[in-house]
Parts: sequence; C-alpha cells; structure tokens
Amino acid sequence: MHLYCLQAMARVPKVLLRDLLGLAVTPGAVTLDVLEGAGQDVGRSCILVSIGGKNIMLDCGMHMGFNDDRRFPDFSYITQQGRLTEFLDCVIISHFHLDHCGALPYMSEMVGYDGPIYMTHPTKAICPILLEDFRKITVDKKGETNFFTSQMIKDCMKKVVPLNLHQTVQVDDELEIKAYYAGHVLGAAMVQIKVGSESVVYTGDYNMTPDRHLGAAWIDKCRPDILISESTYATTIRDSKRCRERDFLKKVHETVERGGKVLIPVFALGRAQELCILLETFWERMNMKAPIYFSTGLTEKANHYYKLFITWTNQKIRKTFVQRNMFEFKHIKAFDRSYADNPGPMVVFATPGMLHAGQSLQIFKKWAGNEKNMIIMPGYCVQGTIGHKILNGQKKLEMENRQTLEVKLQVEYMSFSAHADAKGIMQLIRMAEPRNMLLVHGEAKKMEFLKDKIEQEFTINCFMPANGETTTVITNPSVPVDISLNLLKREMALGGPLPDPKKPRTMHGTLIMKDNSLRLVSPEQALKELGLNEHQLRFTCRVQLQDPHSDPDTLSRIYTHLKSVLKGYTIQHLPDGTVMVESIVIKVSSSAEEPNTKVLLLSWSYQDEDLGSFLSTLLKKGLPSGLSSI
Repeated sequence: MHLYCLQAMARVPKVLLRDLLGLAVTPGAVTLDVLEGAGQDVGRSCILVSIGGKNIMLDCGMHMGFNDDRRFPDFSYITQQGRLTEFLDCVIISHFHLDHCGALPYMSEMVGYDGPIYMTHPTKAICPILLEDFRKITVDKKGETNFFTSQMIKDCMKKVVPLNLHQTVQVDDELEIKAYYAGHVLGAAMVQIKVGSESVVYTGDYNMTPDRHLGAAWIDKCRPDILISESTYATTIRDSKRCRERDFLKKVHETVERGGKVLIPVFALGRAQELCILLETFWERMNMKAPIYFSTGLTEKANHYYKLFITWTNQKIRKTFVQRNMFEFKHIKAFDRSYADNPGPMVVFATPGMLHAGQSLQIFKKWAGNEKNMIIMPGYCVQGTIGHKILNGQKKLEMENRQTLEVKLQVEYMSFSAHADAKGIMQLIRMAEPRNMLLVHGEAKKMEFLKDKIEQEFTINCFMPANGETTTVITNPSVPVDISLNLLKREMALGGPLPDPKKPRTMHGTLIMKDNSLRLVSPEQALKELGLNEHQLRFTCRVQLQDPHSDPDTLSRIYTHLKSVLKGYTIQHLPDGTVMVESIVIKVSSSAEEPNTKVLLLSWSYQDEDLGSFLSTLLKKGLPSGLSSI
C-alpha cells in the first residue's frame, strides 16, 4: 500500500507516480510516500493512497494563502503528460470546505479526470455553490486567469457518485469504500477504503464533540491497517464549550453596549449556523435591539440544505424541527454592503472565515481603524491569510496596491472550530483501534508532540511524513474464517476447551471457499455440501529395527515399550499380528536372509499425524535392552 500527499508548499524534486507504482512491494508491507506538503501543513488536503494495486485520491483542496499556481496541488507528481483517469481508480471528497474540494474542477476538467468522484449527498449539493462563489471572487472580481469556469464546475459535478452513511460501495470487484459520520460540517464523512484484507481509514476533518446543530463523529471498531487523521489541534485540549459560549456572548454584548461593531468572519455553512443559533437565543432572552446581519445570499440556501438534510443534524434539531425550524432566525437579517457604513452598534457574520477575500475582508478594512469595534475569529486561519496575521498580533497590514492598513479594533480568537482536539483524536483511536497512525493537516511541532503521546499510550507506530519522505509500514494481513457449530461441538465433545479469540488454537477440518468467504467445517459436512464420496487417506512409514527375536516376539516387545511410554493412549495387541495405537497400525516383518533386521510398517490417518510422526521417531531409536515380550 502506498500513500502520497499532494499538498504542495515548496517544490521538492519530482518523483513520477507511475515509476513508484512499478516498484515491487513486499506482501504485508505498506509504503507511504509523501510527495508534497500535505503531511505537515494546514491549508489544502490532497492525499493519494495506493492500496492493493488501487489508486485513490483523498480530497482535492486548494490553499487559501496563495493567489498563484501554488494554491492547487501539483498533479504532475502523478503524471507529467496525459489525463489522470488511467492512474486513478476513484476520488473521494470528505466535505465541502474549499481546502478539501476547491481544486476539484481544476483537477477533473483542466488536468483531466473522467472516473468516479465520491462524496455524501449534502456535500454534493453544497460543494458546487461554494466553488462558484469562490470562482466569482477570484475571476470576476480579481480578474485572475488559469482558473476553472462555471461550466467546468457543472461538468465536474456530473462525475459525482453520492454516498450514504454506513453503506458499503463497490467501486470495482476488489475496491470497496464505506462512509462514517464525521460531525465538523453538514455532510462531512470519514471514509474506510478496503482492498482484500488491507484497509485505510481517512478522517478528513472531524469533531468528537456534539454541538448545537451537529452530532459527534463516530466509527466502528474496524481496526484498519492505517488511520489517517487530521491534527489541526494536535496539542490543544479545549475548555468546556459552555465556558467558551459564555465568553463569546459577554464580549459581543460588551462591544454592542459601548456602541461598537462586531465582525465575525465565518464560512457560509458550519460554524456560521452554530453561532447564529447561539446569538439568536441570547438576543431573544436579553431583548437586545442591535441588528445582527449575515452577509452573502447563501443564508437562504444554507437553510434550504439544512431542511433537506435534517437527518445529518443532531437529535435536538431533528426532534424540534416539526414545531420550529432552528435555522429560521427572527433577529438575524440579510446584510447589504451599504450597512457597513451605518452608525451605531451591529453584529455582522461575513464570509469567508479567514479574511483572505470577499465581504469579510471589505468590512474589516472599513472597521479596523476604530478601537470601539471588535473582530472575533471563531476558527483556524492558515498562514498567509489576513486572519492569520492579525491573530499573530500584526498591527500594520500591507494590502493591495501597497496600501497600509492600521489595525486598532480589538482582535479576539475564540475556538468554535469543529476540528477534533488532542483528546478527540485519542478518543477516535480508541474507537477504531488502528494498527498504525498517520497524522496530516497539522503543524510539525504540534504533530511531533501528539505522535509521541499516541505511541506511548497505544503502543502503535505513528507517522507524520514530511515532503518527499517515504514510510514503510509492516502489516499482518488476516484472513477471516467462519467455523461451523458442528465442528465446535465436536471439539467440546473431545474434551477440548472452546477456542479463545485471543489465543492461537489448531483446529482440524475442511476449508471451503465460496462467494469470497472461507468456512472451516467438519469433513462430513463438507462431503455432504459438495456431494462427494468419502475416501480414507492414510500415511505410511517404514522403520528399520535391529532385533534378534522372532517377528511375534518383536511385536510384543514394541507393545510393552509403547505401553510404558504412552500413558493415556489406547494401545492394543491384536490377534491378526498388529499393534494399534489410536488409529495407528504397526506391523513387523523380516527377510530370511537377514532375520535380525526387522522392518516396521506404520500406517495412520491424517487425524493422528502428530502421533504417527512421534512414534516413527521413537521406534527409530530402537527398543530398550531387557525388555520382555508378553
């Protein structure tokens, strides 16, 4: 199994994927090649996994911190010429955030890919809206070239195959995928990829804590060979959600009371709905009069999709939905850009969430110079964005046309981010019980700390590959076999204990392979099922023995010897001139030319193979002197 990350930061020496895929991989080894910076970077996710000869692309995101070609993954690592279709078996998108799906039309329509693209129903519905919204900002407003068109977005979405939760989808005869609930945002999914006995789980972004509108991530004990987990908050253990909410409401309330304006940059779906529900409830309870606005026309569409995909929300929202739709807000109105210049207090939710473009950046520029105002950053900001710069305390910002913007307003960071914290990541490992861990979508120093913690607590290997790094993971493929009830009953009847799943145990039976499953059954059951006649198979062995006695006396001496050595076995001296030990028959013969050289003929059935081998070794050593015959 190979794994490649295509999340470029610096350009490392290129290694062609087609050459790498030609390498012979030892069975039982998983090789992970990180060709670009997905491993130790937050900003764009694009990982290529090669498992059992199948190549799967996990996410296809863009980096918000760049305005040139570096925003897209470098697909020339896969092939320098021709389309990607012949190199990829499928593409899987975990959720609709642009750092996970933003490069999808560029990859499929401009580079060239015609295969299936898998994502959940909500992601399929919301993804093209966000892609078109970002295209308008980038191309129509900024005039950038080498970007995908509206038609390319539509053509790309025609290749999408929707996924249902917990549904196993056969991509082809060998490759299957299964989606699990990830929390994070509406429609986000973790995906299990399986080829034969090898499997990988990719988390995308996930949240182990339920919130006001989504449930917590969940996965069954699938024990994958590798769990690829995001590690955005690798060293953070967040305080209680209730404390954060109280602090958030207090800061908004104080700013509004002193006549200031509050800007909350958000992405259109996800944290926006979470914080809107919180403020709506507070405004109602406190009888607040200051207006709350939500920018962009996505609010109505967001409400539409939350109604449409109500089953993806949490239990409380689903339960109250019949009486009241929690996403129809009384106090939150649509924003018009002219409102930004209105006097007096107001609260504005504006997109996008990292202040890298769009309405949120325009409002920020207008309000930044007034110390009465406040900006609350509720989520992670990647390096290179305005959001990242102001969170790091930068007071003077160089904007477009070399203009300098002085930041006087209060800057607050309150993590309402729907990413798993360190505690949540550890919780997911306990759930899935992976054999190996791979950390992506994080910062190197924080990932190193978490890596040590995981290895110490779970005694499994944890990897955090950097650019150009190759990691080989040794796996132990297991082949599941069902055992028939009759065979287990027979084992019990013979006095043996029931098989313990934690301890190895030898069981004798017939292995039947049918419809890609294996069963161990009793020989009688196998013959009956397959309509075959029974044949007796016996092993024979000749042992030469030097003994001066007659053949009958030698046989008697063998009988006496075996009686003294084999306690607890059934040993018989039969009238036909043979000795039987269980199913093993022993005969003695000699030639007239060499009467002292006896030839012992041992014969046994396959059930007594171990005992037969023991007897032949014992008799080769000869009979003890002074042994009497009966």
